[in-house]
Amino acid sequence: MEKRILGTQGLEVSALGLGCMGLSFAYGAQIEKQHAIKIIREAYEHGITFFDTAEAYGIANEELVGEALSPFRKEVVIATKFGFKDGKAFNGQDSRPENIRAVAEESLRRLKTDVIDLFYQHRVDQNVPMEDVAGTVKDLIQEGKVKYFGLSEAGASSIRKAHAVQPVSALQSEYSIWWREPELEILPTLEELGIGFVPFSPLGRGFLTGAITESTSFEENDFRNTLPRFSEENRKANQKLVDLLSAIASQKQATPAQIALGWLLAQKPWIAPIPGTTKSHRLTENIGGASIKLSVEDIKNIDDAFAQTTIQGDRYPAQLQKAVDK
Repeated sequence: MEKRILGTQGLEVSALGLGCMGLSFAYGAQIEKQHAIKIIREAYEHGITFFDTAEAYGIANEELVGEALSPFRKEVVIATKFGFKDGKAFNGQDSRPENIRAVAEESLRRLKTDVIDLFYQHRVDQNVPMEDVAGTVKDLIQEGKVKYFGLSEAGASSIRKAHAVQPVSALQSEYSIWWREPELEILPTLEELGIGFVPFSPLGRGFLTGAITESTSFEENDFRNTLPRFSEENRKANQKLVDLLSAIASQKQATPAQIALGWLLAQKPWIAPIPGTTKSHRLTENIGGASIKLSVEDIKNIDDAFAQTTIQGDRYPAQLQKAVDK
């Protein structure tokens, strides 16, 4: 698989990474551990060298990532994150320097490694100066416990403040054909500063694959039940987006998911999406998206088609939207 460089500090990753959150968190019943490890190792065998986890995805998530990747630890990049109170995504932020250090030590232990390749602040903490956050990660880098610094869902001002203290190698935020807000201010800022971009939910939390319809019923503990964009009414309204994607995919002898990933990869050479999955056949399909070559005309046709549609529903409920840094 093609490799890409994120940032100016030399972080090299596979063009597609694997988002590991869904292997044990957020999307319904937790899958069996050995199956999760099998998915991670299959991804590596297919050329993926970039794996994403977080303290907030639960202790089990970091532990299974660490166990799965231990046989080829030196060949892969592991990213994890800090920044929530008690490691719980709904508890609010905690990026106090002492908490960052405590999370780093626990993540190193759970991941079975002596260094975290990419350490993200999961969400900006308005109660802790960004300079203190970046300074703490800078110290961890100097101590050899972390290699590269990242931010997640940070606004342009926070990115600039962090980057002035410790160069930021990557920003991770939601970006896909159906969530294009980063194009307004974030992508130009990253290009100016030489920071890589890691889109999460590049397949719209599964919606852009075409596998989700208005009649889909999610498990009771599936995170998508809380998202306005995934209400039955909004799924029905947004189906025309998937229909457009399917029509384009049929012309390219590809799937909607592959076109969505190919579109993202074509935006900038310093973008590395991290689709997640719990299924081997979906993993194979996603990896095929890295080989999709879209011309300038293809991109224009896709953008023109989507410009004529209006996406229904907010991406987060109000409580979670407040945590997104502007």
